[in-house]
Amino acid sequence: MAYLFMAVAIVAEVVATSSLKASQEFTRFWPSVVVVVGYGLAFYTLTLALRTLPVGIAYAFWAGLGIVLVTLIGILVYGERLDPPAVVGLAMIVGGVVIIQAFSQVSAH
Repeated sequence: MAYLFMAVAIVAEVVATSSLKASQEFTRFWPSVVVVVGYGLAFYTLTLALRTLPVGIAYAFWAGLGIVLVTLIGILVYGERLDPPAVVGLAMIVGGVVIIQAFSQVSAH
């Protein structure tokens, strides 16, 4: 159940962060509402995941996967581009999350 809460937290955070640009510094109402509601849901479901997961592991998943997903949205929605060092850095983030999940004894399996 903890990973379901983590998935909801990650998706909510990604939606909220991606909506920040659309809110145009909180001058557009609906994108601003999405930001506030998204972050509220993200933090609430993260706290539910923390019932089971260690805080460091949960934050690594939340931040790492959030970074990658927000980057993909930036590319697909906002037309942003990555250079090779950025791609390598993102791959390292994903690799770190995979290593934690596959090999760490502190993650909740």
